[in-house]
Formats: sequence, structure tokens, C-alpha cells
Amino acid sequence: MSVCAEQMSSSCGSSLLLALPEDIFTIVVGSLTPMDVCTLSLCSKNLNALITSDKVWLAQCESLGIVSSQDLVEWRTGVSSYKTLCKFLWNVKPLMGIWVHQNPELGNVVYVMPGFVSVVGCRIIPQELGPLGMEDGPILWAPVFEIIGDIDGSIAFFLHGRERDCDKLYPGCVKSIDKSCNVLFLEVEPKQRINGGSLAHNKNLAHCNSDRNFSRRICKSDRGHSKSQRVLEKSPVVPFFNLGFGDRRKLLELVADHVRLRAPNLANGLLFPPLRDDGERFQKDVLLMSKRRSLLMKIYKFGEGCNNLQEAHRLPLNPTQMELHKIKKSLGRPNICRGSVSSDESQVSSHKKRVATYFKDRLKFILGKSSPVNGRAVSRNGLSSSESKHSQFQEFLSSADTIGMTLCAKSVKLFTYRAWPNMHDNQFALYKLPTPLPATGQEYAGLWGGTFGWPPGRPTDDKPGKALFFLSLSYEESEGQRILIATKILEGTHYVLHPNGSAMFVAKVDEISSDPFPYNDGASTSVDVKHAYIGDGIANGYGFRYPGSKPGSLFVIQNGLLAFVWKESKAVLTLQRLNLQELLKKGERVYALPPIVNFAYLTKSFSNVFTGFSNTTRCFFPSSLL
Repeated sequence: MSVCAEQMSSSCGSSLLLALPEDIFTIVVGSLTPMDVCTLSLCSKNLNALITSDKVWLAQCESLGIVSSQDLVEWRTGVSSYKTLCKFLWNVKPLMGIWVHQNPELGNVVYVMPGFVSVVGCRIIPQELGPLGMEDGPILWAPVFEIIGDIDGSIAFFLHGRERDCDKLYPGCVKSIDKSCNVLFLEVEPKQRINGGSLAHNKNLAHCNSDRNFSRRICKSDRGHSKSQRVLEKSPVVPFFNLGFGDRRKLLELVADHVRLRAPNLANGLLFPPLRDDGERFQKDVLLMSKRRSLLMKIYKFGEGCNNLQEAHRLPLNPTQMELHKIKKSLGRPNICRGSVSSDESQVSSHKKRVATYFKDRLKFILGKSSPVNGRAVSRNGLSSSESKHSQFQEFLSSADTIGMTLCAKSVKLFTYRAWPNMHDNQFALYKLPTPLPATGQEYAGLWGGTFGWPPGRPTDDKPGKALFFLSLSYEESEGQRILIATKILEGTHYVLHPNGSAMFVAKVDEISSDPFPYNDGASTSVDVKHAYIGDGIANGYGFRYPGSKPGSLFVIQNGLLAFVWKESKAVLTLQRLNLQELLKKGERVYALPPIVNFAYLTKSFSNVFTGFSNTTRCFFPSSLL
């Protein structure tokens, strides 16, 4: 009886949903997640037919909150259905936001934002504040990577870079995107042919499932892998991250050198839509972005010089892959790392590294962790550390017929100190920086930007050329008190003053400051101070890496501005809340670095490396291309 009752209840529930008008049904289903909608579509054939409606999946696309409703309508022209578009948005949503790296110390900020049926990783260049200020002055940025959605929802990955004074594109695959990812890895992945055959040319097998498979795939925990991918790709015996740093860099640069494509003029056009100030011009820009996307997808599927599928089938290999015999041949050549800006630096410091390695090995011997043989440390399996690394490298290559570049977004356990993650200095990776949204009791959380200088309307020496700072403001509890931490993520000075990720100030938001705002005395118009809190601002400490602090106050002033004032020096850091996506749409694109260091710059540096490899400091792209 209970089974019959459940069947009758389920039948009645389905009938009630099917009886709803389409608009009402769309509103009801709009409160569900894409996963819930897919589960609902499996309940009955009639529900599945109703849920395939474009209205239902348009509502799901809107609920993801990545692009506006207006943009969704334009993106729909590039895909087969709103369900396909939802699949793409669902996959890339975890990538959206701010990614950082410790090096260089001035700041390494990559902001991932929507493009056109794509997401784009843009590096914010450390810079000075122009005469027009932050709102009206162009912010400088350079492209890092793109992930583009095809008509069927499959995904193409392009790394950006610049070599020999030419802009290049480096195609690869998106291996996986964890829904709670916090580290973005650039890796090389080995792949095997099926039964001695060739790899497919024209599909990214990790994400080429059709709409009918989307419902099945999205309900599984392993959503990033299709059945065809699991058949095609065999997990290597040695993971890429276990290889030595030099071997990982060699492989990345070898693959980048092999798959490198010269970017056509159209491909150097708009990566994301500008502001909608001029409706007619905006529509022309959307048309250009659509053509650019079609061109890049054709290059990704067929390679350079191929125009159709018939020609592509005659190619020996997927254009994003490199064959094993070419790898071995290239590894035999000297100066493999010619595309790396750090190769010369590594040669200069090689002697120091050898000395450091010697003393490290001797220390391990003293501690009983290894045994020296002719001055070399030997591991328990009888191999020296260098031989062991070489063995792993050979084992990694032996598991593949080809290798290709992959982007992998993983969830990794990270330790943080005052909202700044502890990063590995030898991984080609970017780290997600959580950017909390303002909420009750945490009104000042989020991304802020500003400079050292007096607030607007005060007697000031404000001139163009002041360093632009980006700070991430977040809340923590310490000793039973709420504190507001302003973490530096970008500094526009010529030579770094404070470590990347350091706290520019810490304010105790439960303790009111009695200090007067210093610039109200003797001014013709006073600054309206809303709130004032006791705090400590950054100061010189025990060397560069360990700054100290000095007392000050955080003032919340008119027009939503924040101003932290150091009590002793009266220096003031004035901040305003930023909308980084809007700033980039008004910004100026500059040249990128060579590909691998463009993704993750691992060399310790205290100056602005992102403007040092072009002919001039600000090499803007011609307006005809933008």
C-alpha cells in the first residue's frame, strides 16, 4: 500500500507541474539549481520534454549570475541552446574572480571575467594613478588566458604570450574544474592513442558531451570527465607535480613552443565587451567578438591552414598535442628554455644552487636521512636525488604517446595568514583570493583601491604619478574582537615598499577612535566623518619580509571613502570601492610576457616585471584592433 501511495503521490506531483502554464512553470523551476533541474528532468518523459524549453534554461543561466540578461541573449547566438550555454557557465563559474601569486612582490593579480561565450584571465599591471583618477582613467591590463565555449558547449583553452615581438596563442585543454577550486595549475598531461590510432582532432574530449548527456553528467560528482575521456586518458604513473621543477618547466616550454600559433589580427581584437555607452558601436563590437571566437575555434579544431573537417582528418595529430618522438628529440637540444625570462637568471645562480644543495645533502646525512656517496646524497632505493628525479621524468614520458598543455583547477588545502594564502614558490599556479561581499556587520568587505594622499577637497599636492594600490578588505576575529584587515594585492610603485600579501592596516571595528580627522583643521570645508576606528598601519620592521606597525585610525568619510591615517606621520591612505570588471572594460591592453611566465611568474622580483619586456612602458594595442 505504501508503494502504491508513493507512486500516486509522485504521479499527482508530476501532473500538477505539467498542468502549470509555461511562464509559471519557469518561475517555479527557476528557484532550483541546474543540478535539481537535471534531476527533475529524469522523473518522466513529459517533464523532460517540458524542461528542455529555452525559457527554463535561460532562467538557470540568469540564476548563475555570471553575465547579465542582455549579454545572455547575445551569447545565445553562439551556442545551440540555452541548456548548452548553462552547461558552459556551470563549468566555468568556479574560475570567476581574483587569482594571485606571491611573485613579483609588487603584485600579481589575475582577474577572470566574462568575455563573449568565454571567460578571460586579465592581469592587472602595477601602475601609477593617472590624471583622470581610477573611475575615468584607463587601467592597464594584459591577457593571460581564455576559455572559450563552442556551439555544443565544449571548451577550448588558449594561453596568451608574446615572443619575438609577436603576440602568440598556445592552445590546450581544460582537464578539470573543481566546484570549490582554489588553485589553478598549468600542467603537461600525457595521453595515449586508442589501439594505435590517432587522437581526435576536433574535440576537447573532456567537455564535449552533448545536451542529452548534460543532465546525466551534472548529477555526478565527477562532472568534468566524459566516458570518452576516461577511455582515452590513462592516469600517468608519475603525476606532473611530482617531477622536478626544471623538468616541469622544460616540458611546459617544449609544448608551448610546439603548439604555438601566431595570433591573427582579428584574434588580437576585443576579448570582452566594452561598456554599453554607445548602442550602435556596442553591437558592432559584439559582431567582431563573434567573428573572433569563430576564428579561434576553427584554429583550435583544425589547426593553422586547415579550413574544414576533411583536411583535419588528414593531419597526423591533434594540433594541441606533441608527439613523444619530438619530445625526445627536443630534449636533446641545448637551450631548451630560451623562451623563459628566468633562464639567464637560473644560469647565473646555478653555482649558488649547487653549493646550497651540497650543504643540504650533508645536513640530511647528519640527520640520518641519506648516505653520501662521493659527495652525493643517496635515497633509500639506492638512487641519488638527481637520478631519482630523472627516473620519474622518464617514467612520466613512458606513459604517453603524446603530451599536451592542460589547465587544471583543483581544491587544495591551503594555510592562510590574515586572508593571504601560503603559496608554493615552484608550482606553475595561481591561487584564488576569496573576495567577501559586504554584509551586515561586514560593510567594508571587498576590493578597494586608492593611493597615499589627502582626500578630495583638501589642500593637497595631488599630482599624476602616485602609486595605485589594490587592497582586499576582510574580517576576522582575534582575541574576541572583530578586526578589519586590508591585505595588499597590488602596489604601483617602481620598486616594492611592502611584501605582497601584507596587511597595510588592521582596524578594530569594535573600538571607536577619539582621534580627530587631521585635515579638518583650517580647511575651508570640513570632511564629513561617519565613523572612526582604532587601528595599526604598516611600518618599517625587521627587514623587508617582516614589516612592523604603528598606531593610527581608520576613518569612514563622505562619498563612501575610507581613509587610514598614521597617527605620528599624518600620512593618509585614501580608498574607494572598486568594480574591477567595469574598470577593465574601460582599460588599456598592453603586451603580455612569454607564455609560461605570463601564467605564473616564479622568479623573486621587487620591480615591475610586467612592463619591462616591451619596447616602451605602455605599448597600447592599435585602436583599429580594439
